[in-house]
Amino acid sequence: MSITKDQVLHFIWQHVLLLFSMFLMTFGVALCVRSNLGSGVISSIPMSFTLAGESGLAPGWTIGGYTNIMNIILVASQILILRKNFELVQLFQLLVGFIFGAFLDINMWITSYFSTYEALYSQIIAQLGGATILGCAVAMEIRCGSVTMPGEGIQVAIARVTGKPFPIVKIMVDTTLVVLAVISGYCFFGRWPWTVVGPGTLFAMFYVGYVVKIVNPHLGWFDRLLAYKPGFRRYIYGLARFIYPKKEG
Repeated sequence: MSITKDQVLHFIWQHVLLLFSMFLMTFGVALCVRSNLGSGVISSIPMSFTLAGESGLAPGWTIGGYTNIMNIILVASQILILRKNFELVQLFQLLVGFIFGAFLDINMWITSYFSTYEALYSQIIAQLGGATILGCAVAMEIRCGSVTMPGEGIQVAIARVTGKPFPIVKIMVDTTLVVLAVISGYCFFGRWPWTVVGPGTLFAMFYVGYVVKIVNPHLGWFDRLLAYKPGFRRYIYGLARFIYPKKEG
């Protein structure tokens, strides 16, 4: 089957918007982490290990580095669960996961300049703003229709094998990740890691899904942007003509 130029351009544009959505997602995650009221579910375990690394109790990797390790484990778990039913294209989750980890490190650096995050009001603003941005970004990421994130992929795999409804599986997986983060906190520090799993974590578990539900009906503009192939093509061709102008004569 031949691949047309429009299909190639649409694929590129689709993944440009996916990268944009992922950058917003990690910006929201970084704000939640910076709030010190509890990180998001997906970043709770990496954050626990990062804090342990800063104390010399684990390798001194960044939160993005530990996120990459967790994503590898999640994809490997999908392979074990689905076995022959695992589609090789889903290995692209690893690439998406590594980009997510890199973006997370970048946004942790960016958000370090915003505030000291010591006053309670600044912590609440960071948590609320981060969870809101995360919810909006998740809604856009889903619309891009590309390979899922490893955290979502493991939920889909479990739901597919067990036959349980996806929302139930999501709650089970999220709860497991939070419990593991708490256990790691006790193992490293001998206490509950409140800055990793706190009231903000519980808030984000429910609020992000609520934001996705509220935002979804208002993303028609993003759908039009996603389908904006002709304009994108003209932009690419126009840019090429600008860079390589035709010689007169």
